Amino acid sequence: MLQEADIKYRSIEHEPVYTSKEAAEIRDTRDDMGAKALICSADKKPVLIVVPGNKKVDFKAFKHRFNVSDLYLLSPEKVTELTGLEIGSIPPVGKAMDLPSYYDITFREVDDVAFNAGSHTFSIVMQAADLIKLEEPRFGKFACSKS
Repeated sequence: MLQEADIKYRSIEHEPVYTSKEAAEIRDTRDDMGAKALICSADKKPVLIVVPGNKKVDFKAFKHRFNVSDLYLLSPEKVTELTGLEIGSIPPVGKAMDLPSYYDITFREVDDVAFNAGSHTFSIVMQAADLIKLEEPRFGKFACSKS
């Protein structure tokens, strides 16, 4: 999709990573640059929710912002069944998986993003504005600290 849209990006092949912290270290990027993509069920419909790598989803805030009653993370098995990918390798591109995407508002304020691109051993670094233009997500304030 990135090549078809003539979007510039840098690809990185690396050792397998399974957490946002590991990914940031191996990519030599900051935690907050990570685009952590989570597949959830929102009122029984699968959605892609994206928050910075150093944050987590505030489920209450998301539900309030998007008028959702029932929100939960899909199981690893359900994610693989739906996308063909493993948790931790999901790219923040819902269009590629026929999923609506929801980005935390902080992605409008950063220059670059980094994310796993369908594999635990392959990452992409690119301009956040280009990702947003490609994806056209809905935005809201729903990321909170991990503590």
